[in-house]
Amino acid sequence: MLNYITHLHSGSQTWVTFVHGAGGSSSIWYKQVREFKKHFNVLLLDLRGHGKSKLSLGDALDEKYDFDKITHDIVEVIDFLEIEKSHFVGISLGTVLIRNLAEKFPDRVASMVMGGAIMRLDLRFRMLMAFGSLFRSLVPYIWLYRLFTFAIMPDSNHKESRLLFVREAKKLYQKEFDRWYRLGSQINPLLRFFRSVDLKIPTLYVMGGEDYLFLPSVKKMVQKSKTSSLLLVEHCGHVVNVEQPKLFNDMVIGYLSQEN
Repeated sequence: MLNYITHLHSGSQTWVTFVHGAGGSSSIWYKQVREFKKHFNVLLLDLRGHGKSKLSLGDALDEKYDFDKITHDIVEVIDFLEIEKSHFVGISLGTVLIRNLAEKFPDRVASMVMGGAIMRLDLRFRMLMAFGSLFRSLVPYIWLYRLFTFAIMPDSNHKESRLLFVREAKKLYQKEFDRWYRLGSQINPLLRFFRSVDLKIPTLYVMGGEDYLFLPSVKKMVQKSKTSSLLLVEHCGHVVNVEQPKLFNDMVIGYLSQEN
């Protein structure tokens, strides 16, 4: 089972589950925990192979991951904790996992908050993925990871986010990085399907105005959805919860409180 941390609220039955992105860990939510646990029960997860989620022998021998398998890891934890329904807050690739969970288990999802959401891979990102596929067996994985973080978070005010994700990614093993990297080959069909189906689950997209790779597709998606809204954070990049934590916390807590 995944490593997890809970913060229980004596006066609330509402759960908020945080899901980080590839290469990160539950520690990326360190600017959220103090405020959110004042209002809700909080669940923080380390995805398989990340943070303190050590792989079992069977998982270590598993050469291929898919989004359903990783999604079921999350469901296993909420089942174990007997959480019938939760709000889910994700960042980057974590938003893809939350959207997949909502597709498979809609009754378990009260609402979704999608920070730095990935809803389409543009040509630049697909070219970067292809470049990485050519060289990932030749260079240390952390070099490629640094390249990706710089492409996604290029501006000087994104530096804190870049350093945080690189620091956490250094805890991965090369084989684990390769397994997650290969998920990239599965993501486009999945995102195409997500864009074609409008779930009837309240969704708040929280996007930085400088999230150059992913913001345009999210804007288009929100325009077509009756249950989605967009919070645009100016002068902010991909990792909105780190770069603008007070605004993120205030707006998301307000949103979740309304959805209870």
